Amino acid sequence: MYPVHFLATIDQPQYSMDLKVTKQKTTSTNKPIELVKTEQTEADVTAPEAEPQQTAEEILSESADLQEKIEQLGSQGVLKTIQSAEREQSLKPFQAELILMQKYLERSKRRMIILFEGRDASGKGGTIRRVARYMNEKHYRVVALGKPTESSRTQWFFQRYVEHFPRGGEVVLFDRSWYNRAMVEQVFGFCTPEEYKVFMKGVVGFEKDLVRQGTILVKLYFSVTKAEQKRRFERRKNDPLRQWKLSEVDLQAQERWDDFTNQKYEMLKRTHSNHAPWTVIRSNNKHEARLNALRTILNSVPYERENMGLDYVPDPEVVISGSREVEQMEAERIRRGKFTS
Repeated sequence: MYPVHFLATIDQPQYSMDLKVTKQKTTSTNKPIELVKTEQTEADVTAPEAEPQQTAEEILSESADLQEKIEQLGSQGVLKTIQSAEREQSLKPFQAELILMQKYLERSKRRMIILFEGRDASGKGGTIRRVARYMNEKHYRVVALGKPTESSRTQWFFQRYVEHFPRGGEVVLFDRSWYNRAMVEQVFGFCTPEEYKVFMKGVVGFEKDLVRQGTILVKLYFSVTKAEQKRRFERRKNDPLRQWKLSEVDLQAQERWDDFTNQKYEMLKRTHSNHAPWTVIRSNNKHEARLNALRTILNSVPYERENMGLDYVPDPEVVISGSREVEQMEAERIRRGKFTS
């Protein structure tokens, strides 16, 4: 090994040093590699001054593309874009808490099922996307089952749903669930009266067993008004990016509004229980519905919260228990002679 010679001694420790290695050509005399220290003064290593921040006007004046985009959107379009971004930003602290909730489920090996139910265009899909956006994809799944096959029709009704149930440490979000039988199938005659009757008698016990065996079950019903549903359907018809959302069933939803309302009442009244309660979310305002759905989900899991500055209390104008919704519907029927919500 070559010997190392220091050719300078540093008497002022406040100075920084660079080591410069000079390798000399090897000869028969085996000259050593010399490490040369060079001193730098504080002036030599002063950080460059930060560039002054540009104002919005300066940024705008330098960006022709941005100016063109603003002109295309108009003032109302720009305002709408900014407000949308602010709403999405306000969800992020709660989405961060969902990640902590997931970690708790992973450590404890708890299972979690979240049901998203409600009328067509009530905001289920958009809420599901906000819930899952930043979650660890290895530990959650979104399940949206299609029309049952002839083979599955011969099986136990719950079997095709049980096949997608979570393992320990996993969350499964059902975009519509076994409650299709209580709503869509019953309204459109996709099941027999006997099949409906058997389901309504058995579902409460089925869910009780799930909860008793350690599964966290959250049942969310998104409630939208008839006028708002119509507005959203019209938007889907006229927007090529949303037209795929419309189905034959959707097109009949307005005509069958009262039928769906009656089935909603029966479902909430007969399947709301202490071990598996319904939470109704008023979803005319999509952002408020999403925000309060996040709060409801977080409150259902006993994980250790990190951000104690957040307001975890659901808005009572948006979130209501299934039993309270039934009471309000019954009062409405007495006043007006029929259900209207």
